[in-house]
Order: sequence, then structure tokens, then C-alpha cells
Amino acid sequence: MPITLLITGFGPFPGARENPSGLLAQRLARRRRPAFAGVHRVAHVFPTSYAALARELPALLAKHRPDALLMFGLAPRARHLRIETRARNRLSPILPDAERRKPSALRLAAAGPDVLPVRAPVPRLLSAARAAGVRASLSHDAGRYLCNALLWRALETRAQYGMPRIAAFVHVPHPQRLALPALARAGEAIMREILAAARRTG
Repeated sequence: MPITLLITGFGPFPGARENPSGLLAQRLARRRRPAFAGVHRVAHVFPTSYAALARELPALLAKHRPDALLMFGLAPRARHLRIETRARNRLSPILPDAERRKPSALRLAAAGPDVLPVRAPVPRLLSAARAAGVRASLSHDAGRYLCNALLWRALETRAQYGMPRIAAFVHVPHPQRLALPALARAGEAIMREILAAARRTG
């Protein structure tokens, strides 16, 4: 059965005029490998704004109904890949988005739990990245910015509607610490594991 994989990244934001996560999502969607035959890959680059996220994520999920969702975002201070294990129900009132807007609330869901666990085989994703020759670790804190907000909304949608079956988020470091070719190599390895997990749960 064909599998639909949605791959997302972000555009620039205050303090980061270049965001490799968007380039990575687009590159992975174009990657030509026999392992990706029969996989419908859709790349999307979110503007780094809360309004765009609220508008575009539901539209993407409704249109494509992906079996799996692989999300990437930039962590400028990170020294290696960080594979997130959970999303936190929190927002920062002091960090503006790319539209210079700040959240008016401190929580993503007023009555929701404090955390939502990632629904993906994160140890396998970690092993895949390391096998590709890239330093990586598991992370238990996706921050309080748009990356965490996207992960939360994706996991929230999965809990409510059972779709996508697999959802994972990977924070990438600044390009000065990890060049795009190496990043794409690790991203492809992670993508293979995501697809394998989607097939197992299909």
C-alpha cells in the first residue's frame, strides 16, 4: 500500500536569517532511492509564525492525510542533532516569531497535559543518524518556541484523529556545525526508519 510522508521545515526567524531545516525538508522530498518507491513525499516549509502554523498544519493534514510526519527545526545553539522525545505544553511570552508577534498564553492547551510523548521509534531514529556518521542524541525538551508548538499540535492531532500514525521531530544545529550534505545523509537515514515504522503500523 502506498505511504504518504509529510516532511516539514521552517523558514527564517529572528536571530536566524538562514534556516537549514526548510532546505533539508525539500531535499529529502526529492531524494531518489529504490527504498522510496511507492512513497508519496510532500515537503512543506512553514513560515516561522504562530498564525501560519495554526493555519497551515491543519490544512496540510486534511489535504494529504499523511501516514507519517517528519518535522525538522533549527536549534541554533545545538552542537549536534537532537531527536525529540516529547512536546511540552508551554509557550514563551518573550520570544517573538518571524511576524514579531508573541504568544498571549503560557500554555498550548489550557486544559491539556504537561507533556505529550512522541509516537515514533526514537531509539531507532537515533541509531540511524549515528550510523550515518552524524552526532545525535535524544532530547526531552523541545523548547518553548515554534518547534515545540508544531510538535505539540501534530501529537495532539494524532491523539484526536489517529493521524498521522508516526510523528517525529528532529532539531538540527547551525550549518556551521553540521553542513547540509551531512545533514541530508542523516535525514535520509531517519526518513528510512520513519517509513519502516509506518509500514509496521499500517
